[in-house]
Amino acid sequence: MMNRVPILTCLLLGLPLALPLGAHGAMAGHPAIELALDASDAPRHVLHATLRIPAEPGPLTLFYPKWIPGEHGPTGPIADLVNLRFSANGQRLPWRRDDVEMYAIHLQVPAGVHAVDVKLDFLTPSGGKFSAGPSATDALALLSWNQVLLYPYGKASDDLTYQAKVTLPAGWSFGTALPVARQDGATVTFKPVTLTTLVDSPVLTGSHFKRVDLGESLGRPHHLDIAADGEAALAITPATVQHYRNLVAETGALFGARHYLHYDFLLTLSDDVAHFGLEHHQSSDDRVGEGSLVDPVLLKATAGLLPHEMVHSWNGKYRRPAGLATGNYDAPMKGQLLWIYEGLTEYLGSILTTRSGLWTPEDYRENLAMVAAELDQEPGRAWRPLEDTAVEAQVLYDAPPTWAAFRRSVDFYPEGLLLWLDADTLIRERTGGRKSLDDFCQAFEGGASTAPMVKPYTLDDVIATLNHIVPYDWATFFRERVTDLAPRAPLGGVTRGGWRLAFSDTPTELWKAMEQSGKRLNLSFSLGLQLTTDGNVLDVLPGTPAYQAGFIPGMKVVSVDGTRFTPKVVQDAIKAGQTTRDPMAFVVSSGAFVKTLRVDYHGGERYPRLERITGTPDLLAAILQPHAVASR
Repeated sequence: MMNRVPILTCLLLGLPLALPLGAHGAMAGHPAIELALDASDAPRHVLHATLRIPAEPGPLTLFYPKWIPGEHGPTGPIADLVNLRFSANGQRLPWRRDDVEMYAIHLQVPAGVHAVDVKLDFLTPSGGKFSAGPSATDALALLSWNQVLLYPYGKASDDLTYQAKVTLPAGWSFGTALPVARQDGATVTFKPVTLTTLVDSPVLTGSHFKRVDLGESLGRPHHLDIAADGEAALAITPATVQHYRNLVAETGALFGARHYLHYDFLLTLSDDVAHFGLEHHQSSDDRVGEGSLVDPVLLKATAGLLPHEMVHSWNGKYRRPAGLATGNYDAPMKGQLLWIYEGLTEYLGSILTTRSGLWTPEDYRENLAMVAAELDQEPGRAWRPLEDTAVEAQVLYDAPPTWAAFRRSVDFYPEGLLLWLDADTLIRERTGGRKSLDDFCQAFEGGASTAPMVKPYTLDDVIATLNHIVPYDWATFFRERVTDLAPRAPLGGVTRGGWRLAFSDTPTELWKAMEQSGKRLNLSFSLGLQLTTDGNVLDVLPGTPAYQAGFIPGMKVVSVDGTRFTPKVVQDAIKAGQTTRDPMAFVVSSGAFVKTLRVDYHGGERYPRLERITGTPDLLAAILQPHAVASR
């Protein structure tokens, strides 16, 4: 998962072999669970579902999916499950929620009954995060199957078959990785699939819809399915289409295999849905602002989303840490190796964004500078190792942005980028450029192309594969960067790549794009403040001039040096402070209080960038070089 504007279910732990998704269900021969989803009220933010679940007389416990694949936490939105009713042979059945495990529903199936009928409604949220966040508008909806179903508690998701169908709002088109059996008007019936495959295959639907053919690679077809709140937002340029075609080609060159039968990017363009990405084996749920394909600034700011989520098809879905390969949606996930699952994906996604042409090499370096500078000054490094941010991911995803530098956030994403750049440049250096992390990707996540399957791994498996590529003390390499406290960010890959972190008084183009798209003013490296464009204080970095002056998150800046706040007023005051010894005077409101804070800073504007280290090889240029033969 990528949560950036900052995430499995297949087999039981301990199985010795990788198994295709759905293998258990195909062999088990159990009666299918019927699921009919009526999404015709999706514009009103209500979904209606009915299920028929085969059952035998006696106690029955049904479960609402809790641990959602890719979200790395118990994020199933059960609070929005309403109008839950059970019956059998036309008679209403009483039910009871478990008073410890709130996602479990207990029933008693009467004698002579062989199926339980379920009716439920789901209220698509107006707030929340990830797939439990806003997912529908008057013109579109992203339908996540885990939100509208129950399953027999404790069963492996591969052992359950679902026969699903959906009724869409009249006139709406759709995209999904699910195989379609037939379509009758607004009702689409899908072929029977395992619960694993169903939950892994959301449906994007909308009244403004476009399907773009991205070509075939390694025998697999690829498409970009786009739903938008307005027709104008669908006007993707031929150049951008080519970049996504390049992305398909570059992933084939990187991994050398595909572990899906086809792939669909499901791209939602709306200012009124949650913005994030969520990975699936044969598709990705990507949600960005409405203008993200037609506004060059937004296109640049969000360019890394689709590459990140596509990489997850190999790194996260096919190869998955054993602690995240739980086999169903009631078993807790363990995120200790998220610095591989998400961190390696962040690294590979960023270089594929560049190899495909969605970013220029300069864009890549500007992003790398931002990541390096932010992590290198984080005071939370003094008490929390990187691994702990992964272990506590399910808590940190919901942590507020305030005091993030003290707390540390889900740093396994950005710091994972630095860590794997470090590994990549080390391999290139020690082999004289003959090998790279690309070789690891092909050995560990490539192989022969297959249907979707899960192949769990441990850290020992990763280290063994790296040692096969180039012998080195990889265990110590990772221990020093992941489990030990590290007061500074791992910048070895930057310098070994031929560059160093520096600062200038001019923001980079990517910096400006990120600020504009996020409606923020980032003064982290001068005053030590992060503000919204209307003056709300999002965070304060400890030890900086703003922190010393008394700023705290939650304040609102009213004026600066006697002039009403705007971003430009603050920037002008910082520039003027270089020629005076007087502190800047900020009038701020804090709850019911108004006060003046004086910031004694005279260093001017400071923005991170990279500068070349003369006389050294430019390994970054080699890393970013396109690998596929594609028209540019």
